[in-house]
Amino acid sequence: MLQEGAHGRWTVSSSEDSTEENSDSEKPSTSSLLSAPRSEASGPQYPCSEARKVAHKRKASPLRFSDTHLPAQTPPAEKQRPGQEGLGWCLSSSDEEPEDREKHTRKETLKEEKCDAPREQPQSHCKDEHSKNEKAEDYNEVLGEPQDTWDLLSGGNPFGFFLTKVRGIEQSYNSGALHIKDILSPLFGTLVSSAQFNYCIDVAWLVRQYPQEYRKKPLLIVHGEKRESKAELLAQARPFENISFCQAKLDIAFGTHHTKMMLLLYEEGLRVVIHTSNLIAEDWHQKTQGIWLSPLYPRLPQGSSDSAGESETNFKSDLISYLMAYSSPVLKEWIDLIREHDLSETRVYLLGSTPGRYQGIDKEKWGHLKLRKLLKDHASSIPAQESWPVVGQFSSIGSLGADGSKWLCSEFQESLVAAGSGVAALLKCDVPIHLVYPTVSNVRQSLEGYPAGGSLPYSIQTAQKQLWLHSYFHKWSAEVSGRSHAMPHIKTYMRPSHDFQKIAWFLVTSANLSKAAWGALEKNGTQLMIRSYELGVLFLPSAFGLDKGYFHVKGNMLSEGKDSATSFPVPFDLPPERYGSKGYYSEVGK
Repeated sequence: MLQEGAHGRWTVSSSEDSTEENSDSEKPSTSSLLSAPRSEASGPQYPCSEARKVAHKRKASPLRFSDTHLPAQTPPAEKQRPGQEGLGWCLSSSDEEPEDREKHTRKETLKEEKCDAPREQPQSHCKDEHSKNEKAEDYNEVLGEPQDTWDLLSGGNPFGFFLTKVRGIEQSYNSGALHIKDILSPLFGTLVSSAQFNYCIDVAWLVRQYPQEYRKKPLLIVHGEKRESKAELLAQARPFENISFCQAKLDIAFGTHHTKMMLLLYEEGLRVVIHTSNLIAEDWHQKTQGIWLSPLYPRLPQGSSDSAGESETNFKSDLISYLMAYSSPVLKEWIDLIREHDLSETRVYLLGSTPGRYQGIDKEKWGHLKLRKLLKDHASSIPAQESWPVVGQFSSIGSLGADGSKWLCSEFQESLVAAGSGVAALLKCDVPIHLVYPTVSNVRQSLEGYPAGGSLPYSIQTAQKQLWLHSYFHKWSAEVSGRSHAMPHIKTYMRPSHDFQKIAWFLVTSANLSKAAWGALEKNGTQLMIRSYELGVLFLPSAFGLDKGYFHVKGNMLSEGKDSATSFPVPFDLPPERYGSKGYYSEVGK
């Protein structure tokens, strides 16, 4: 639905929530045709959501407006932002696009494919867009200098948790952050082959992120595209003979392949990278994103047993189980490679979601019930932590039901507050829930301006059906990392103390706040149904040799000191600030 405002048109999704459950992630559009002529203003050159297409158009033709009412202190970057409180941005949710609903109700046979299938030639980037991409890459070349990369690899970051570099913030806040070019740099290893698992992918851009000497190395892309979007993706890769594809099976309606992971095989060993960024330029430019970078895993001696190279966190077998859930022969090679390497130095727990309906012991393998099991088995059972709040921070919201008892404050909260078996469960109302999601003001004043809202999909129809949820909302603020104006695409969950100086655990993941991502109980609690692929890592104090049952919260992400091994770098400000009287939708709806 287009609405006129003082600063032009803006889009609100008019899709209907015909089902209780919807996916949360940015749904690929199936309306784009390969034969259609394209221009910079027509949208991105890769399959992606309607929300992102609108944002792309706004960036191509930014609104010109001078606003004297904005705060004098503005972030140091180019912005395209109208200046009135009452206007919103594209709020269409990935899971609630009508054409996507139609798309997912029709079943199809999914096959692993090489990129020689499509006949159509990939669309060439127009000169202006190519020029802009090159400028961004030139900038990222500067950001990607190996300044402190060697320090990072030699133990400067005990948790392996990083943020992505952001253009337009004080450069000191990019110290210790990573760009994708850093991750793929020869400093990290001599690349033999790689696999990229992701949701939204610009193939030509991705290839350019690899060093020149690695651009013809075998690259497997694992995706969830279907029909026109799939054909477009394969067409993008046609010029690159080294690229092959694996299509993730999505047999349950409204599911997405939302996992974001890299598997990097080197001559020296293997590395796993689990992160929150799509493989498109915008996601590595001016957004707050998270990365977990594994140690370099050495190859095991020949003849090692199947159980060799396992970590105390069971990471190796959990990763193999996750890959096996794709039921794809294409991934067998990577499963075998993981078996051949020593992952024993891993200190995080793997937490994944895979589509399906699970019963019995399989219920605890995925989604929020996996988180519940991990916390019960390995988290502290200190009584003082029983009433500690929980914090969830995300970039998209699905349909959660008519009230909190339907999912958020029942099964999901029960998983978030789980702890050692010695702790008695409190009444759920005694455990506060803080949900961090940007306000309209956050977006308007961001580095990207209103176009940043294209990566924060939340359907207005869904929001109006769950107004109860808004009382849990808190603003985005990240002075601690210099990223208050870099809108979050990162997703994090944690259990802080009442004074927010400690956390019992921390999770970085691709999973937004939705039942599609985390799963929902069915059949009187005997079955867990999950629609989407998701992946994240859980940090627990016990895995890092801390016996007090908590991490301290690091006061400044840039600071280094004796407490670096015990203080966790939470990437945004704690405690979060609750929405004011003009919350998210009261502002949009004016």
